[in-house]
Amino acid sequence: MAVYEVYSHPIQQRYKSSFCTKASVFIIVMFLLTSIPPFLVTYSSQGFWIKEGVYREQAEVDFKHELLLILETSDSYIAWSTYEHFNVLEQSNLVVPVVKTREEDNNMDGKADKLHYNIKVPLLDTQVFSVKLILIFDYQLHRQTKLKMESMAYIYYNSAISGAELFTDGELQLRLKSPLAHKGSDVRYNVPVINKESIFSTDYQLKNIFSKYLERNVTTSYVCEYPVWIADRATSQHFEIKGVIRYPQELIPYIPGFWYVIKWGWIQYVSVLLIFIMIIGRLKTFAFQNQVIDSIVEKPLKK
Repeated sequence: MAVYEVYSHPIQQRYKSSFCTKASVFIIVMFLLTSIPPFLVTYSSQGFWIKEGVYREQAEVDFKHELLLILETSDSYIAWSTYEHFNVLEQSNLVVPVVKTREEDNNMDGKADKLHYNIKVPLLDTQVFSVKLILIFDYQLHRQTKLKMESMAYIYYNSAISGAELFTDGELQLRLKSPLAHKGSDVRYNVPVINKESIFSTDYQLKNIFSKYLERNVTTSYVCEYPVWIADRATSQHFEIKGVIRYPQELIPYIPGFWYVIKWGWIQYVSVLLIFIMIIGRLKTFAFQNQVIDSIVEKPLKK
């Protein structure tokens, strides 16, 4: 009559010893070899403690309808801005343009995706060789740090040939000198890039605006790889500045919180620990089964 296994279970073999024996010392050493080397391996392999993380977010950007424009001409320069005191200071060089702007939300997520701008400057026989344009934005992040600031886009182009139009299409990119915090609110830079209440010309000079702006940890920069400069402007034709400023998703560095760091370190440690548990376990079994280490063997079954 054929037989087959209907049930099985392991028999636990016990090995006993007093405290001050080689067996006890062996077990302590095996415990240390099981727990400490995995930590040393994971720590020395780099990345055990995460000091910096990244996440992706599209900022909430709104054009504030504030700008400052300077055109370098054959004679001198032409200037205009949305700041009353600047226009008073530049009365002798002031020319009022026609400004049109439009923001678009392509994916209908409640956040603007890009800004279309068009600036027409009425000129007669004046030739334009350089464009300097500052546009001001409200810039907000919400996912980790609740960042709110006023930022800018600076558009610059210079040519040896007088132009009729400058077209740019680029991105308003975030710039960080150091990572953001993983939580909290940051409104340190929610201050005017250009002090529109000032009556001093030095506060409207580009070098002073940029110098103060670059002292920030968080800024934005307009990046346009392919500006288009169109020459041959007719005498009666307006000089035109137009283009697109896109608001892309950004990879934003931040300093992770305590529990995120612990979780990531624990995952790495346990993954190596399991390997050491298996190896050391087999070593202990071999040592006690073959009585390499003297101990009292307790019979698994009683008669």
